Amino acid sequence: MKKKSLLLTLVFMMLLSVALVGCSSNKETANNSTEEKEESKSSGGTLVFGKGGDAVALDPITVTDGESLNVTRQIFDTLVKYGEQDTSIQPSLATEWTISEDGLTYTFKLREGVKFHDGTDFNADAVVYNFERWMNGTADQFPYYNSMFGGFKGDEGHVIKEVKAIDPYTVEFTLNRPQAPFLANIAMKPFGIASPAAIEKYGDKFGENPVGTGPFKFVSWSRNDKIVLEKNEDFWLEGYPKVDQVIYQVIPDNSSRLNALVTGEIDIADGLNPSDLQQIEANKDLQVFKRPSMNVGYLGLTQQKDPNHPLNNKLVRQALNHAVDKQGIIDALFNGLAEPAKNPMPPSIQGYYDGIEPYPFDLEKAKALLAEAGYPNGFEMELWAMPVARPYMPDGRKVAEAIQATFAEIGVKTKIVSFEWATYLDKASKGEAEAFLLGWTGDNGDADNFLYALLDKDSIGSNNYTYYANDELHEILVQAQSTPDQATRNELYKKAQEIIHEDAPWVPLVHSTPLLAGKANISGFVPHPTGTDELMTVEFK
Repeated sequence: MKKKSLLLTLVFMMLLSVALVGCSSNKETANNSTEEKEESKSSGGTLVFGKGGDAVALDPITVTDGESLNVTRQIFDTLVKYGEQDTSIQPSLATEWTISEDGLTYTFKLREGVKFHDGTDFNADAVVYNFERWMNGTADQFPYYNSMFGGFKGDEGHVIKEVKAIDPYTVEFTLNRPQAPFLANIAMKPFGIASPAAIEKYGDKFGENPVGTGPFKFVSWSRNDKIVLEKNEDFWLEGYPKVDQVIYQVIPDNSSRLNALVTGEIDIADGLNPSDLQQIEANKDLQVFKRPSMNVGYLGLTQQKDPNHPLNNKLVRQALNHAVDKQGIIDALFNGLAEPAKNPMPPSIQGYYDGIEPYPFDLEKAKALLAEAGYPNGFEMELWAMPVARPYMPDGRKVAEAIQATFAEIGVKTKIVSFEWATYLDKASKGEAEAFLLGWTGDNGDADNFLYALLDKDSIGSNNYTYYANDELHEILVQAQSTPDQATRNELYKKAQEIIHEDAPWVPLVHSTPLLAGKANISGFVPHPTGTDELMTVEFK
């Protein structure tokens, strides 16, 4: 926690910043003199959304973090999208679709008359352009594409064979093999359709100049401060968005973010301390939002290049699983708004196997396993702690300190390390961590999005930060992808969870119920279980 004087200083600076840019949502457009906020065409006002960390980039296909995707969700549309508070598949840029009997051909009819924010036309050629761009990329460029579609053109496991325009508003996808969650995958936020003209214009800088078809248009980005979006007056869904402008305000400290909400600097606060729930509920000027839980927070145990490193020994990883007091962490830091995790995916996902026996918190068992592995006196390693609040872990530093304390009791001495958020993700994705805290909020409600995306060997270099690889697991997960029958898939995922539990590449920690709060006059805000929320429906009463 920051000292009180630093909190007061930060709050004062935030007040001054907001005053300078005129971003108070309760005052109509008394900020017409600013450069960032032009006179609105309507009177929807400005929504200021307080978040714990900055975006990494605003080209959705290049990122994996929620802080980025929360913003790009407002700028880009996908071909299909999820329901208001579930992962049912709904029309978006595609109005209807058909699937061949063999599951290898998907034909989409596209919405006509849609324009990108730069005035160019959305059509079948634009869809083909985006998918061709992604299919010809690399895991470093497009990590989510790699995770969800088995690699890229020419790779043995690549799912998509061809994407072609049948006519200006019909596009056909041909797959190399059936993929049960295909529609759920393309509804994910990383697969937002971007303006081909803008990609050509900005090149490598497109991530700083995003252009989509979504309800809001990009205006400006001050790194580690704020991102400003404005209403897309030509949005294809009539009557939306409701507000004229959205400002994403970065406030790293949870308490400072809540204070900013209380003082009126922001309208919605994400990533709150669970211990603040009672205070929020007691304030008549505020309201609480609880996001449906579809996440996991975990301690990753990265496979190291040195074959003799302790973390490459399964017995060591099992010992560390026994040395984490999950319930103690929940009681101390989650205020009861979480449950202990034993699998890499939450119970709300089909295919979750409840028959797995969790590793009990047992320091004597942990010591015995370390001795059996050849480390009776323990060892030393780094323990990476996230620098930002995330839905699955409101305070990464405190969780790291709790783990550090119990690891010390079995002789494992840890040095807590952290980095700026983008650097943290980049270095962890390259396998540079030893033990690291991270988590995942499900993108599409499918088990594949947890097990394959996070722990399959195909996902190494993208979302598999532990660099864990198991050939038997890989075969099971690919078979589950390619099988349309859900009961069969569930049996395969049961086997997969048994393998992962035995190999212990993670210490699964918690499944949380994330908290958000907003002003009492906010209407139409519906937190989505995927963690990326539509703001086009939000308005002020």
